[in-house]
Amino acid sequence: MSSSSDLRPPVAVGHVRLNVVDVGAAARWLELVGLRPIVTREELAVLELRGGTHVVVRHAEAPPAPRTGAPFDLMVDDVDAAHRDYAAKGLAPSPIRRGRIHDSFEVPGPDGWEFTVNSSHASGQPV
Repeated sequence: MSSSSDLRPPVAVGHVRLNVVDVGAAARWLELVGLRPIVTREELAVLELRGGTHVVVRHAEAPPAPRTGAPFDLMVDDVDAAHRDYAAKGLAPSPIRRGRIHDSFEVPGPDGWEFTVNSSHASGQPV
């Protein structure tokens, strides 16, 4: 368990999976939106999110149905800045929706996956 000086929660999400037909293209897209590449191979890629969670990109035989919601969402500190950045990169983000808990938008990702990008609502405690 964590030490008494470590104020972070003692548990984190370790890995999430994204199945795609083209692992390399998906890894490049995830890097473009801000993930850190760790390993990239033909059949597998691993990219890191803030906090140390890893996205494991694995080869799949067929893509999901068009515009299928990705199996996880992304969260950013400044949703307006992320929206501008993604638009400048040609990623075609949807308009930002202003909500009670999150402001968010969608961005089309690899293989027809559609990613929701949410504003952060972290507690303000160490994470």
